[in-house]
Amino acid sequence: MAGCVSRVELAVSCRSLLDRDLGSRSDPLCVLLQDVGGGRWAELDRTERIKNCQNPEFSKKLIVDYYFEKVQKLKFGVYDIDNKSVDLNDDDYLGGIECTLGQVVSSSVYTRPLELKQGKPAGKGTITISAEEIKDTRVVYLEIEARNLDKKDFLGKSDPFLEFYKQSDAGTWQLVYRSEVVIKNNLNPCWRKFSIPLQTFCGGDFNKPIKVQCADHDSDGSHDLIGTFETNLTQLQKAGDGSLVEFECIHPEKKQKKKSYKNSGIIRIKSCKIETEYSFLDYIMGGCQINFTVGVDFTGSNGDPKSPDSLHYISPDGINEYLIAIWSVGSVVQDYDTDKLFPAFGFGAQVPPSWQVSHEFALNFNPSNPYCQGIQGIVDAYRQILPQIRLYGPTNFSPIINHVARFAAHSAQGTASQYFVLLIITDGEITDLDQTRQAIVNASKLPMSIIIVGVGEADFQAMEFLDGDNGVLKSLTGEPVARDIVQFVPFRQFKNAPREALSQMVLAEVPKQLVSYYKWQGWPPVKPPEVKMM
Repeated sequence: MAGCVSRVELAVSCRSLLDRDLGSRSDPLCVLLQDVGGGRWAELDRTERIKNCQNPEFSKKLIVDYYFEKVQKLKFGVYDIDNKSVDLNDDDYLGGIECTLGQVVSSSVYTRPLELKQGKPAGKGTITISAEEIKDTRVVYLEIEARNLDKKDFLGKSDPFLEFYKQSDAGTWQLVYRSEVVIKNNLNPCWRKFSIPLQTFCGGDFNKPIKVQCADHDSDGSHDLIGTFETNLTQLQKAGDGSLVEFECIHPEKKQKKKSYKNSGIIRIKSCKIETEYSFLDYIMGGCQINFTVGVDFTGSNGDPKSPDSLHYISPDGINEYLIAIWSVGSVVQDYDTDKLFPAFGFGAQVPPSWQVSHEFALNFNPSNPYCQGIQGIVDAYRQILPQIRLYGPTNFSPIINHVARFAAHSAQGTASQYFVLLIITDGEITDLDQTRQAIVNASKLPMSIIIVGVGEADFQAMEFLDGDNGVLKSLTGEPVARDIVQFVPFRQFKNAPREALSQMVLAEVPKQLVSYYKWQGWPPVKPPEVKMM
């Protein structure tokens, strides 16, 4: 399961607050609560109190952990504080709002009218929230070579590798990087370019001491020290554009024993660059929209929808596994799409009037406008179409993958503005495996991710194969995927779990997949974040 994507700080301001104090203005404070389930709300944070102010701009930011794969329901409450107690029950309520964190982070500025209770406005009061990610995503890129290293091996030359340590506040040395490339039999090695997050490398402190150790690799793990030196990032940064920064590699024991000892070789920094690596939230806050498309399997192996043992049978309480999957995934993704218009398709059924088998028909029977209004629109279209089609076959995935890929290819024009998520819900019997493999390989070069939810009790071996977790998925001709874009989950694992568990599992990879695509292309966010020096 993916951990917390990041921490976000929310800046809050209000306008035209109600006046509850006689003879003076209100003394507002804003409190942030999060829905913890079962109708309960837990306080996450609160701002400072500002005296006599109807248009407060709070300086204390509200901190919250952000998860893309969850719907995080928040409540902002503004109170007039007239006493010193922490309890808000004895303070006047000036209004509040309920929203999701997804709505806040996907809007650059989120303004809403305050309400005293649902449908009852708090005068003309409004609240404005803007989000910013708390992070330092700078990365140090280093290119290093060495000259005339000491020979350590009896029969051959040394097999040198590098280790970098940063000094902790307590003065101890903490390993931050070990070069993976062991260069065999070479006293003048040139290591591959490598990168270390700035936070890991030196905690963002350019003058923090860094110790570099060069050692001779032995397969039994008893590596021999060649030499060491100390530096810091400010010194390393002088390297680049043809100018090298050189350090003498010193072996402390040899230096003590021999008066004539100079060094055990020279380590040369060829280049040291600091670059920003953009995060998922940088792209979302920078204006990237996530477009959500659904593909529903209407093949005969699902069973007759009128029969209670069919996967398409809608139970008396109005649900089935297909509907739960649409709701679960859609309720998270919808916050990241401003128009809330979602294309929804079916495949593998005979459709009227000609009763030809179709592998990509619009659920609303409108091929020129297959968009449904919101997740509820997809659900309504699904319920209406079910009695009007005949479940048939075969089960072909490639047409619907290629359909979304055409839109993704059209939008991939050098800006990080549109990303596509295709949800395929299926009973798992796939007919066009080779064409689907090719479609996925092609789609892996585009701004899109594919989520497959398997319903029913079938053997989902083909789906596991497409997920590529046991190895890299390749097309029939042997071409590998450019990046991993498929996530498969069998619904049966979540039958007795809370409804949100499914979305958390299938969407946990999407932030990584989105960032990996734009990084691969070298595209920054449409509106990059302002760089704040730490």
